[in-house]
Amino acid sequence: MKTITAVFILSLVVSYLLTPRVREWAIRVGVMDLPDPRRVHKEPIPRWGGLAIYLGVLLGMLAGLTRLYLLAPSAAVFSERAMPILGLLLVGTGVLLFGMLDDKKGFSAFTQAGVLLLTGLVVQFFGVRIEGFMAPLGGHFEHARWIPFGWWSIPITALWMFIISKTMDTIDGLDGLAAGVSAITALALALMALQAVNILDQPYPHWLIAISASAIAGASAGFLRYNFNPARIFMGTGGAQFLGFMLAGLAVIGAFKAATVFAIVIPILVFGLPLLDAVNVVIRRALSGHPIHKPDKRHIHHQLLERGLSHRQTVLLLYGVALLLALLAVWLFMRALG
Repeated sequence: MKTITAVFILSLVVSYLLTPRVREWAIRVGVMDLPDPRRVHKEPIPRWGGLAIYLGVLLGMLAGLTRLYLLAPSAAVFSERAMPILGLLLVGTGVLLFGMLDDKKGFSAFTQAGVLLLTGLVVQFFGVRIEGFMAPLGGHFEHARWIPFGWWSIPITALWMFIISKTMDTIDGLDGLAAGVSAITALALALMALQAVNILDQPYPHWLIAISASAIAGASAGFLRYNFNPARIFMGTGGAQFLGFMLAGLAVIGAFKAATVFAIVIPILVFGLPLLDAVNVVIRRALSGHPIHKPDKRHIHHQLLERGLSHRQTVLLLYGVALLLALLAVWLFMRALG
């Protein structure tokens, strides 16, 4: 537990200290988010804050993984067990860099989707894959059997990674919303991993998840100091999609692989807010005849603002929704583990 706490604090401090430097750099380079009718802010705000988050996550994970490496029976054992996490971080780095380039150049929605789906395929070479799920027999949860996806696991995993990466990006429409939701989600994944460490016979993979999730939570929290309303910097596409990609991958490595009938439900609850927002937007756009891939003001946070809530009230309310869903997921996970 001391290692997890230390990783959280290290990532928080790194992100907190580096965000102002990244902000200055983004302003010099001219990577600015300009106001328009769809956006809430009224002044140009620098992007690329995701780089500070990434560096916080990177240093926190490396510190925690180094600790596990020193405790491992051998370098070969550590490499084998850490491969999914290291692969996730490696491919996640690519997601960040492409997103930062998108913040500068502005790629089409189809190009973004293609790259995210490609990264969702590449990460599977490192063992990050949804292999199947536990299905209750006869409607009874106490009797269940493993249902493998077979080759369907490849497109299912790629689609999952794409959906979570993209939805985390689309909720990044209010100051502090994506960073706060990411921190809540990461803490939920860390709590579930720590619970698994205490109960399961093979705790090592869950230590890796707990370390990675705590690094994400800490880096997101450190960034919030400058991103909460009124924001001085945005995480940008790179930051939002990096966080979504990493969290989606941790869920695949951890919650989806749990031998419980809740293995499908738990990740959906953990990411409940961005998924709910995505479903809401797709349905409303389809019903109105608006192209699904075209951005608009149909997101949940836009609707709450239209109902009279202030910027901060909307963000805090959505934090509460994300927290309730995350706590429900943690409770189900603990109940399933017994």
